Amino acid sequence: MSYRSPIIRPAVQADAEMPPLRGQAALRIAGIVEFTRDGPARERACDLSLDHALTAVPAPVCGLDLARPRIMGILNVTPDSFSDGGRFHRPEAALDQARAMVAQGADILDIGGESTRPGADEVSVADEIARTVPLIAALRAEGVRVPLSIDTRKAAVAEAALSAGADFVNDVSALTWDRDLARVIAGAGVPVCLMHAQGTPQTMQIDPQYKDVRLDVLDWLAQARERALAAGIAPERIVLDPGIGFGKTVGHNLALLNALAFLHDTGCAILVGASRKRFVGVLSGVAEAGARLAGSLAVALHAAAQGAQILRVHDVGQTRQALALWQALSERHEDEQA
Repeated sequence: MSYRSPIIRPAVQADAEMPPLRGQAALRIAGIVEFTRDGPARERACDLSLDHALTAVPAPVCGLDLARPRIMGILNVTPDSFSDGGRFHRPEAALDQARAMVAQGADILDIGGESTRPGADEVSVADEIARTVPLIAALRAEGVRVPLSIDTRKAAVAEAALSAGADFVNDVSALTWDRDLARVIAGAGVPVCLMHAQGTPQTMQIDPQYKDVRLDVLDWLAQARERALAAGIAPERIVLDPGIGFGKTVGHNLALLNALAFLHDTGCAILVGASRKRFVGVLSGVAEAGARLAGSLAVALHAAAQGAQILRVHDVGQTRQALALWQALSERHEDEQA
């Protein structure tokens, strides 16, 4: 199998003749690297007739234009999530946090009732529904129109959440945990995020191994996409997530983030969720997850510079501010060059 990856130059360095990456004016394709598992990499110029997947703007997700990065706010209504477990477990606290994230500029809210941190126990379907569905219904009842995502591996949870007003399914198992979930998503006609993970939350951090983490994850996600298509999910409704921290060492995470642009060759939108994760703490020397804002912002901006369309974060307002400055600086410089 052969692979392609765009060589990206931010607009501050770009020639105006370079095509934008997936329609993002702040990012330009300076060239293409073609490589295989067996042979040497080869660099060539971008050819619009050959590289359409790298230049085409992804279809909107839940009505959101993806020509600029979008922010997905994390809302864990769980007692045991790695960073904010227990903070928003009570319905009133969860509703207040949802309102705050919307006010801070979240483009989409990702509501989860089961922790998938390393070592976490599985939650029953009934408990997961009880934690998430009333919140979704309450947000819709008070007129919140921001798209809502249900973060679940389970068909029954997704079905209940979609009936209550959710618009998107975020599945960390990429349709492998509950085979009926693909049917629910296809029937509802909603977008889905398929995430790579090696193992389950109970086992994923026990000595994860890859031949080449970049290519192994790319191949796995391409196969996940084919599973979704075979189940009747439309291609424009598929989002891919490399699964930072899910069955990966610090080195694996860094390799994936540096090779994030490889995923554009799938033609799908890319979601990155690295907010407050352990590798950020390891590299920055910050043990407390809630104190990893600066490191999380650095990763978010790096992902945006690689063309990620959706950033899944805890700190919505701070990420919004950082992205606004990153984008304004790039676009301002481009205007001056024109």
